[in-house]
Amino acid sequence: MPVARMLQQVVGQMPGRPACGCWTSAPLARFLGTSPRQIPADANFYSSSFSGTDQPRVLITGPFIYSDILDYKNLREIVVNNRITWLFHYSALLSAIGEANVSLARAVNITGLHNVLDVAAEHNLRLFVPSTIGAFGPTSPRNPTPDICIQRPRTIYGVSKVHAELMGEYYHYRYGLDFRCLRYPGIISADSQPGGGTTDYAVQIFHDAVKNGKFECNLKSSTRLPMMYIDDCLRATLEVMEAPAESLSMRTYNVNAMSFTPEDLAQELLKHIPEFQITYNVDSVRQAIADSWPMNFDDSNARKDWGWKHDFDLPELVTTMLNFHGSDTRVAQAN
Repeated sequence: MPVARMLQQVVGQMPGRPACGCWTSAPLARFLGTSPRQIPADANFYSSSFSGTDQPRVLITGPFIYSDILDYKNLREIVVNNRITWLFHYSALLSAIGEANVSLARAVNITGLHNVLDVAAEHNLRLFVPSTIGAFGPTSPRNPTPDICIQRPRTIYGVSKVHAELMGEYYHYRYGLDFRCLRYPGIISADSQPGGGTTDYAVQIFHDAVKNGKFECNLKSSTRLPMMYIDDCLRATLEVMEAPAESLSMRTYNVNAMSFTPEDLAQELLKHIPEFQITYNVDSVRQAIADSWPMNFDDSNARKDWGWKHDFDLPELVTTMLNFHGSDTRVAQAN
């Protein structure tokens, strides 16, 4: 499926880049610059519906070509010229990187979102914006964390995602925007490099285990976080976008697959690599972020409303990741 392949490229690279690019299912275009227009207070927009035979024309913001999500005029031109009907908005600075550059994170994650909301509402698009475990904070219930509860995150990334959830819901009720959002757990992908996310240890550990037989973890061994393999993430995203509007009881859903600690992951790796060793050198900034996040997601509403069901648990995840990296290593050694 073309949309799935595009999402694979974007979601798989999410941890590594500021993600200010775009990708369309039609010809690509670059952004120029102008100031955002304002939606009139009496505007009223209703999203187009899609039958089972309609093929959406998709725009994905994210790391594919260099551009600027802050350029409203050319974002609008891309939508109009390519007759876009679905928009997936992945442009964002993630947790640890966002804390290192708050002003840039505020611009990309919040001002960029406003541009996307305005153009989606003006042109009757179906809009998907991912949220995150980082949208919760230390006063949120952590095990499990329900869809609706106190959030109060303490990172600019988390604050911007709560802002996105609420703005999307507001645009839905105020303008009729077909806004859909999933709170992703930590996403683990075999074919992308880690960088910038608090859950990145769960990707790096496979690279180091196969290459060196050992790994130094920057979180405590007991740090439990919800996680998901990339294939489940992509399928959840497409399923919620394809779900009939009447089946959605809310605009933002938790989705989950598994929850584990670094020690749990290391023990599963030892079943495949008996000589594997893990040590711990805790990064206080990342640990503080992780300690404020959910330990486990309650995604019962997603499972009830639109039939969400994950495929990958921890054993399947580890086997899949090692098969991927093991094949790469053998090819490299042969060459």
